[in-house]
Amino acid sequence: MIELSLTDLLDITGGKATATAASDTVITSVTTDSREVVPGALFVAKPGEFSDGHAFIDRARAAGAVLALAERVTYDEDRREHPAVIVDDAVEAMGEIAARIVAHLKEKNDAKVVGITGSAGKTTTKDLLAGILSQVAPTVSPIGSYNGEVGVPLTVFNATEETKYLVIEMGATGIGHLTYLTDMVHPQVGVVLCVGTAHAGEFGGVENIEKAKGELVEALDADGIAILNAEDPRVARMDSRSGGAVRFFGTGSSKPENAGVWATDVAVNKHGQPELTLEFPGGFSKRITSGLLGRHHVTNILAAANAALALDVAPELICAGLEGRAAGSRWRMERIERPDGVSIINDAYNANPESMRAALVTLAELGLGADGAPGRRTWAVLGEMLELGDDSIHQHDLLGRMVVRMNIKKLVVVGRGAKPAYNSAVLEGSWGDEAFYVEDVDEARALLQEQLQPGDIALFKSSNGAGLRFLGDEIAAFAKEGDNA
Repeated sequence: MIELSLTDLLDITGGKATATAASDTVITSVTTDSREVVPGALFVAKPGEFSDGHAFIDRARAAGAVLALAERVTYDEDRREHPAVIVDDAVEAMGEIAARIVAHLKEKNDAKVVGITGSAGKTTTKDLLAGILSQVAPTVSPIGSYNGEVGVPLTVFNATEETKYLVIEMGATGIGHLTYLTDMVHPQVGVVLCVGTAHAGEFGGVENIEKAKGELVEALDADGIAILNAEDPRVARMDSRSGGAVRFFGTGSSKPENAGVWATDVAVNKHGQPELTLEFPGGFSKRITSGLLGRHHVTNILAAANAALALDVAPELICAGLEGRAAGSRWRMERIERPDGVSIINDAYNANPESMRAALVTLAELGLGADGAPGRRTWAVLGEMLELGDDSIHQHDLLGRMVVRMNIKKLVVVGRGAKPAYNSAVLEGSWGDEAFYVEDVDEARALLQEQLQPGDIALFKSSNGAGLRFLGDEIAAFAKEGDNA
């Protein structure tokens, strides 16, 4: 982190120091989690939905925090004030500090900021782009899926005086959320991947999702570049909202006039990995094989390639950075091979109808076998897609029918929220030992431990809150421990 003094913090936030805050205090890291405090940290006492960070200031101090960013004065067990900067809103103050750091880096290093948004694929795209840019200069990107009003500042705080590139993942659950983030970091490149139905219940419809995602494009100034998915109509028409230039990405033979990096001859190999030819403006082209799993990742690959090109990275370096690169974050089409021959695909960090369909297509393709190899028995272990609002029953119903029509051999539906997928699969003709409904993860675990056999492929897919990512980890480790090998 770029070190900040007490004076810096007071100047940036307009806060007031408690009497016990030493004038020579310097912070060297920032965290909102008292368990992550290291010596020299600023602990942000953020009020939360389930707990209040102010209650953890003593714990943070014991771990080495030198200062708190708080919304009220608090005291230790001897009734002495904790050393703190008192502000009206701790989260907004985090954003103000992050904004100052970004401005400093732009002035000092001509640092570049890339904002990435979309209903699916943000984390994979930022991992790919960070991998490319790291070949060129010091690059900072989010840990996991830090992408909101807290996660974006925490990402910025990882920057050092040498940082040249900031790759910022931007999530939203309402109108105005992306504007808040873009006002903080002022991206020069904005990437929009897709507009899907994730969070449709919170947004009040897909039209509002489109409006919200487009805020990233609107934030670009005349020197900025919007990277837009030509194959998503809602994204493609954001070109009229861009304050800067626009580059489209996509596949196939029909390119728009302002196409950037384009993909042709897209295929998927026997391992489920995309193979494609990247065609760059100016005539350079190269065929690459991705380390990612699933055809749908072509969108993320192209988005990362175009963002890197917008930052003047050489095409040869872009291709080198993408060749063979696998997912950099957990639970995103993460493939694990058990010693007994069972393959686990854990894609249960997030889910919406679009990403569910993409994952199921990949599972079905992997089950077909290749190069004369016999097919494999496929399992779809599916939990609830959250935040779909009134469309939830309908979308889960479609999901069950899709599993049957794709000839996926086994379906396990976990939890009442996802049960319409089981009901529709049965109505579609999947019954007996082909489709199972279980109430919870414990029942699913018992079923899978008993019935998975060598050669099977099992996909775990659900929204984060359904918890199937941890079930996927357990099932992946089951045979490794020798319990069923």
